[in-house]
Parts: sequence; C-alpha cells; structure tokens
Amino acid sequence: MNAVVHSAAVMDRDGAFFVLGAAYGVCYRLKLIWADMGYRGERLKQWIEQELQWKMEIVKRPSKWGRYPIDVEPPRMPRFTVLRRRWVVERTFAWVGRYRRMSKDYEYLTESSEAMLHLVMTRLMLRRLALKAPYGVPSRQRAGLRR
Repeated sequence: MNAVVHSAAVMDRDGAFFVLGAAYGVCYRLKLIWADMGYRGERLKQWIEQELQWKMEIVKRPSKWGRYPIDVEPPRMPRFTVLRRRWVVERTFAWVGRYRRMSKDYEYLTESSEAMLHLVMTRLMLRRLALKAPYGVPSRQRAGLRR
C-alpha cells in the first residue's frame, strides 16, 4: 500500500504529484488513473503521460446543462447517480473513517497521520485474510460471541 499525507493547504491537483511520484516505483502494473474533477489540469495530465507513461481519465458527473432548442425538453437528471469507479475511493474513505483516530484529523504531524493510515489499512487487510483462511472462522465467531 502506498499513501502520502500532506497538509490541507496543498490543492488536490498539486498533491497528486507527491502521491503519484511515490507510487511510480512501486505500482508496476498501473496503467490508468481515474480521477475526479479536482485533478483536471493540463500540467498534471502532461506530467502523468510523459514522465510516468500512465493515462489519466477524469470521471465526470452527468451534465444536465447544455444547449437545447427551445421546443426540446432537456433530459431529467436522477437525484442520485453512481459515478463510474468513484465509489471505490468513497468506500475506502468510509472504511478508514470507521476508526476513531481517523474519523477526524487529530494528528499534529502528517507523518503520524500517514502511519495511522498504514495501520488501519493493514488491519483491514489482515481481517479479510483471516476470514478467508482455510482453517476456519475467527475465535469470536467460533465461540458464538458478538461484537
């Protein structure tokens, strides 16, 4: 797992240079990056394509605004629209937010936040591996105990 935590004063687009630069030597199979509208920008896109040889695709919300003739009714927008691949990031943020230390920004140093993020994700991965283990279920479930 690769994570980079930076201050809130750094814009998403500028922080992407830190995150993707750190991921470059580690993620060998990575070819395509899905990003939201906060990461659009020609400088970032060119850097990703030229320096990293990856492709970046911006996941856009469906637009209800557009030019329509006067006699044509624009299509109705649903109240909730699932954006392609966006749920993966939001789901992961929800998993991390379940842990008390990660629910708010309690840490003074970004290094501490990064260490806590690694601990949380390690615990999530270990829990999933334990549930898929061939030797059975965890001891709490074997004993019939609930959380």
